[in-house]
Amino acid sequence: MNTNMNFNLFTPTKLLFGCGKLNELRTQTLPGKKALLLISDGKSVRTTGTLDRVIGQLENAHVEHVLCANIHENPSKEVVMEAAAIARENRCDFIVAVGGGAVLDAAIGVAAMTTNPGDLWDYVHGGTGKGLPLQKKGLPIVTIATTSGTGSEINCSGVISNHATNEKIGFGEPSLNPVLAIVDPELMCTVPAKYTAYQGFDALFHNTEVMISRFVNVLSEAVALSAIENIAKYLPRAVMDGNDTEAREAVAYGSTIAGLTMQLTLTTAEHSMEHAMSAYHHDLPHGAGLIMISNEFYRFFIEKHACDEQFVKMARVMGMPEADKLEDFLTALTKLQRACGVDDLKMSDYGISKEECGTLARNSRETMGILYASNPCEMTDKDCTQIFERSYK
Repeated sequence: MNTNMNFNLFTPTKLLFGCGKLNELRTQTLPGKKALLLISDGKSVRTTGTLDRVIGQLENAHVEHVLCANIHENPSKEVVMEAAAIARENRCDFIVAVGGGAVLDAAIGVAAMTTNPGDLWDYVHGGTGKGLPLQKKGLPIVTIATTSGTGSEINCSGVISNHATNEKIGFGEPSLNPVLAIVDPELMCTVPAKYTAYQGFDALFHNTEVMISRFVNVLSEAVALSAIENIAKYLPRAVMDGNDTEAREAVAYGSTIAGLTMQLTLTTAEHSMEHAMSAYHHDLPHGAGLIMISNEFYRFFIEKHACDEQFVKMARVMGMPEADKLEDFLTALTKLQRACGVDDLKMSDYGISKEECGTLARNSRETMGILYASNPCEMTDKDCTQIFERSYK
């Protein structure tokens, strides 16, 4: 597999990374005077004090805010439209998104729909989306990540669900890149162990998928390997002890840097397949779904000998420096899953039946077929169905 020497890179986001960086928000040049402060419908940012700290920073910067706390896991287009309506009604001129992947993803849609007419699905490409271009530039976005998973804090796209059509599709464009991102690992110390694991594996797979993509290039490979090494080494520690700051920093680095690798190289059909799973089963955490299908997904390409050297490279940075066999990657992956306590996740626990496998395979291509083009070799609907079936528990 030849590594491409050609790549395009567009990184307009100012990134503040490290412990204590939230304290620098008030000193930054913010893109407006009245923010829609977007958070989840849960309690985490309130009980940890993060919300109060952000509000204090905004007040010190003489910025007004309107709170919107309606974002749920696997955010739907309805909550995006509701938040956009609140931003318009209150004449907010930028967004501050504080939370995990759901909030950061939703912020992309909210920014666009605050300034554009119609429905979000008018501008979505794939599935039943109409694929129209945005008529106006979206609101500027400031992101403050409280989990390590999606890399959305420095990315221009987010994944939104349409419950009416059982679709979960990525939406975005370069103009929606956040203008400022704060990644402060101290904000992540209270994330429960299982969610630390789910989110960490999401970040891991962003990078492993880039590594096996037919479009991987010299820069995305180097960045992805660095991220994979840090996540594999430190994620078990972060799961075991949420207050292990060194581990939190390393996992946060691997997650955020995935936002860069995904700008350089698209992920593969593993993400399309999981989006189908959680499109039908909204309570399934994205990272958990990825873990469920990961071993059989990568085994498919190993058996096809589609990108042999990439699997060896990944195994070597995942704690097997002497690796020389393709299967060593699966050994390292299984060991990491076991160390994080996620090696026995079951689709059936989330209401997925084995009879759905064909439906999920078709849905994944219909909604996020663009990612299939990144696969290192062809994967048919039959192949995809078999991966689901072999992963089923």
